[in-house]
Amino acid sequence: MALLEATEAADGVAPVGEHVIMRLKVHRDVVHQIEPVQADVGSEHFVLRAADGELIGYAHLDTEGEPDGQLVAELAVRPEHRGAGAGARLVAALLDRADLDPAPAADTGRLRIWSHGEHPAALRLAERYGFARPRELWRMGVELAGGVLPEVDPPTGMSIRAFRPGADEADVVRVNHRAFSWHPEQGAMTEDELSAKQREDWFDPAGFFLAHDAAGGLLGFHWTKVHPDGTGEVYVVGVDPAAQGSGLGRSLTVAGLRHLRDTGHSRVILYVEADNPAAIRVYERLGFERWDTDVQFSR
Repeated sequence: MALLEATEAADGVAPVGEHVIMRLKVHRDVVHQIEPVQADVGSEHFVLRAADGELIGYAHLDTEGEPDGQLVAELAVRPEHRGAGAGARLVAALLDRADLDPAPAADTGRLRIWSHGEHPAALRLAERYGFARPRELWRMGVELAGGVLPEVDPPTGMSIRAFRPGADEADVVRVNHRAFSWHPEQGAMTEDELSAKQREDWFDPAGFFLAHDAAGGLLGFHWTKVHPDGTGEVYVVGVDPAAQGSGLGRSLTVAGLRHLRDTGHSRVILYVEADNPAAIRVYERLGFERWDTDVQFSR
């Protein structure tokens, strides 16, 4: 965790995704965490140490998709040890684990490695090992201070209220699965994973907005998040396919933005797939601009 924090401080972007952090937290105080460690069959961890034992590199390999043949990795190198081959050694170890030749070759889709923030060193490694570039995730941002948000009421017959812990989890997971059935990460969220996120320090049910129809059925949600530095995030906006095209997504997005602004968080970010122009247009109309890009490289 200290290595990841140092890397984020140097680069201005976290080197691994939230799910990696949550899995690592399970391993803290390992003597008292035997059952969670044994149950963590979806992760493999690679570490690289200097001669004196200092941890200088780390890679997380997500193996949950391995039955279908795909492994997804993220890695970090301590800033003061960069430029000496640590990143290359980690990539080579990941290629070996995936049974891939280190020499550049055609993309099989077997191994994918994220570069958060499109780091120049990652681009050099991708070129060296012949990685393709099949996926990009944009980070967009907006400064709400002094800005005017549109007045957007929910579509006729729909209402928006805050999330109720202990009562709404099953409905949220159901709609999330329907809304993100196409998404390789978000669509697989389980009730256990939702409950785990509710135990995080940042979780606030007042910033988790749910939209229902007149009969009380959940049609969509906007889950906001606030980072330690005070930056707000449009964490997840999910709309059931039955309600898509109704304007509900825009209503939920604005409701969350108003909440973040009114609670003192005027700087807001979000992540969106680069090949989702419809969503990008919605966010651009609300003032968001692309700030940087996460790239997924593939071999």
